[in-house]
Amino acid sequence: MDIWYSDNHTDNVNFSIRINRQLFSAESEFQRIDILESVDFGKILVSDGDLVFTEKDEFIYHEMITHVPMAVHPCIRKVLVIGGGDGGVVRELIKYKEIEKIDVVEPDEVIIEVCSEYFPEIAGSLEDSRVSIYYEDGLRFIRSKTDVYDLIIIDSPNPFGPGEGLFTKEFYGNCYNALKDDGIMINQNECPFYEEESYQCQRMHNKIVKTFPICKVYQAFIPSYPSGHWLFGFASKQYHPVKDLNKVDWYMKGIGTKYYQPTIHAGAFALPVYVEELLKNVE
Repeated sequence: MDIWYSDNHTDNVNFSIRINRQLFSAESEFQRIDILESVDFGKILVSDGDLVFTEKDEFIYHEMITHVPMAVHPCIRKVLVIGGGDGGVVRELIKYKEIEKIDVVEPDEVIIEVCSEYFPEIAGSLEDSRVSIYYEDGLRFIRSKTDVYDLIIIDSPNPFGPGEGLFTKEFYGNCYNALKDDGIMINQNECPFYEEESYQCQRMHNKIVKTFPICKVYQAFIPSYPSGHWLFGFASKQYHPVKDLNKVDWYMKGIGTKYYQPTIHAGAFALPVYVEELLKNVE
């Protein structure tokens, strides 16, 4: 018997993956968590029916949300990851010896436990001695922080439901305050292709542009995500994501990646015309 998992991209579009079996299913306080074993994409993490990542292509998302700021800012020592309980962002961060402290704010303790069991090669990064995990709401956590972090990475869920507070002007303002004078904030910025998600792209960009002096959007191509075309936001108090890119320094660090490299970095900020127009309309 064929078993298929379908991720709903729109009311009229589903992305379907053939499944061998369901490995895990449970309801936490915050979400329903499923782990599926697929034929072509490996194990899949699903939250409330929505695909979070697959083993096959998760490296693209996690590398692009992490290495872009790391290749721009010359001296990142303290990092805050909001969300990221699966450990993918932290796995990339701990490749940098100069980072001294990584705070991870993840409200759902169950997601960390589940990923540690089913994705140990990803979640194992959370055991690094530089990592501290705080099981609390990201919006509440950030309110009390001022001039603390060099980099904030918002590895957030969808911009509606329980995670909606992470997409407000108040939240981005709190992130601005929590950053040092030359700090950088990175957020996942959704898919620009479908109408509903493109609206969310505009909504986030509009609020961030009003908060940070330097705001740029960049892209990556992630096969299992809606339309395969995904955006990230780069917001900074001082550094320009392309003009301040230091290719030589990054290559000298010998960081191992499968997708990111500085030549892709510069090109990722060259957006298609339809995306430029989408963002320009709210700037």
